[in-house]
Amino acid sequence: MSNSSSITEFLLLPFADTRELQLLHFALFLGIYLAALLGNGLILTAVACNHHLHTPMYFFLLNLALLDLGCISTTVPKAMANSLWDTRAISYSGCAAQVFLFLFLVSAEFFLLTVMSYDRYIAILKPLHYGTLLGSRACAQMAAAAWGSGVLCALLHTANTFSLPLCGGNAVDQFFCEIPQILKLSCSHSYLRNAWVLMIGVPLASMCFFLIIFSYVQVFRAVLRMPSEQGQHKSFSTCLPHLFVVSLFVITGLFAYMKPSSISFPAQDLMVSFLYSVMPPAVNPLIYSMRNQELKCAIRKMISGMFLKSDKLPLFLHK
Repeated sequence: MSNSSSITEFLLLPFADTRELQLLHFALFLGIYLAALLGNGLILTAVACNHHLHTPMYFFLLNLALLDLGCISTTVPKAMANSLWDTRAISYSGCAAQVFLFLFLVSAEFFLLTVMSYDRYIAILKPLHYGTLLGSRACAQMAAAAWGSGVLCALLHTANTFSLPLCGGNAVDQFFCEIPQILKLSCSHSYLRNAWVLMIGVPLASMCFFLIIFSYVQVFRAVLRMPSEQGQHKSFSTCLPHLFVVSLFVITGLFAYMKPSSISFPAQDLMVSFLYSVMPPAVNPLIYSMRNQELKCAIRKMISGMFLKSDKLPLFLHK
């Protein structure tokens, strides 16, 4: 029987046994990671540099892009390194750091998505009070609350998870350190010590989820009553992408964390974790910019401005 005090490293789940498939997974993850860096980086730069986008909606979108960059950078580079160097190991402290950072960023993103649904609710149902209810100070406070709540949740769950005695070895059935997989390694009676954390976390997550659902039910009811088709189109173009992101994030996340440990299929767990940890940071920029004309125009202007500046460079710098 092993104990957590004697474990110095964990072994992550490999993507494949053959070297060719490992390199293929490395290339796939590298492409996704670069796409996420490019997409979120463009949103960050466009919102920060364009004063027309200095509004509450884009301020929250900037925070979402920051969280997405952090989230995908917490899990994917280590997975890429393991595939490239044909290894599975991650140190005990590295695993704890990965759990804390990932849970912090995912929790903060969930709270931020709740704030973003409130932003859409006020913008569509109470447009005359939008500037008053969502001033710069209120937006900063709500964003800070989302980030701070993420830190508290991560500290609470990480401290409890790594204080449990581990009796099931050190092999983690996931490509990154994830709490449900580490709990499977703990002694059976240890689950009781983690119950009080779930008693706090589940109601809080449920409250945020129901706030999101309530906000969008009210929003869609108001949008469908709009006499102008143009107004309906504009409202749907800002709400539907956000609702899609929330649905993908919440459904896959709940499945990963609330699924009974007795029901475990490594391939299924791997796919679900990929959907909620890797896909959202990569596709969020595309989803939010695809139907948002203001953001698309700002990105186009920024890119065209970069090319125009490069055309004015001396000839030897173009070679």
